[in-house]
Amino acid sequence: MSVPPQPPVLDRLSALGIVPVVSVSTAAQAVEVARALAEGGLPAAEITFRTSAAAEAIAAITASDAEVLLGAGTVTTTEQVDQAAAAGAMYVVSPGTSATVVHHARSLGLPVLPGAVTATEVQNALELGLTTVKFFPADTSGGPAAIRALAAPFGEISFVPTGGVGMENLREYLNIPAVRAVGGSWMVPQVLVEAGKYAEIAQLASEAAAAVDRIRSRSA
Repeated sequence: MSVPPQPPVLDRLSALGIVPVVSVSTAAQAVEVARALAEGGLPAAEITFRTSAAAEAIAAITASDAEVLLGAGTVTTTEQVDQAAAAGAMYVVSPGTSATVVHHARSLGLPVLPGAVTATEVQNALELGLTTVKFFPADTSGGPAAIRALAAPFGEISFVPTGGVGMENLREYLNIPAVRAVGGSWMVPQVLVEAGKYAEIAQLASEAAAAVDRIRSRSA
């Protein structure tokens, strides 16, 4: 099977090493969080569709001066794909692998990262022409050991583990060659978002970005 070229968005995710997963109640929060992440050296935000404010939040960031790699997360329906695309999302992420969602996103020109944690799901993603999947929930699905096991027979696939990833195990994930980046929310804890403590979010983002640099410099 020939491997299709990676979308530039995935190369940007790989360069960052971490995708901040963001849940917000308002569009105004989303813009401030995006600015804080960029200020901290982690210019990316995956706005989850776990709240009704998701589409409005993505649109607000798109219209703002916050320069971030902007994705839509927890996308489970074609309607949400349409909302994400209309709002300006650069890619979409799903918790599972739905051929319907994948095909619809790609028909709109949006890269898509479906969730896959089993050999069957990974093979299904390959058959859909994908080469990067979200490994979710990472911690409860076997963590780094499971990713290494899947990477052995599926050398074409790379992973973005999300769920239970933090500073304490970041190195363990990023040291796996098949891991492009990780997803996490530890630099955007809900308590800080709701309290409007954006300077603290920027600091946490800075610490996370610095950790990626240290890990990669030692493994180079």
